[in-house]
Amino acid sequence: QVQLVESGGGLVRPGGSLRLSCTASGGYVSLYNMAWYRQAPGTQRELVAAIGDGGGTTSTDFFQGRFTMSRDGAKNEVYLQMNDLKPEDTAVYYCNAMRRVLGTRQDYFGRGTQVTVSA
Repeated sequence: QVQLVESGGGLVRPGGSLRLSCTASGGYVSLYNMAWYRQAPGTQRELVAAIGDGGGTTSTDFFQGRFTMSRDGAKNEVYLQMNDLKPEDTAVYYCNAMRRVLGTRQDYFGRGTQVTVSA
């Protein structure tokens, strides 16, 4: 099964930027629907960004263009570029790989990386 490791989180001031990375092993990110979720204390995990399966390098904008998710199939990684960060973006961010096998959904998550937006 695929293993996912997130990196790139940290403390950033409002208006700042961070780039999260997710490195996959045991599977290819091009064969999965990839996504980023986040979970703030006391809240449910929510979907932040997602891209479908496929090869090569793709990117899609979310959150009115503040967040961009991309995939590099050659490096077997996905990324989340976050700009103009706000305190409400503070959360643990998780990388997710999802596929359907014979109609059964399979989800894999990494352990997450903390993003804190504070002055």
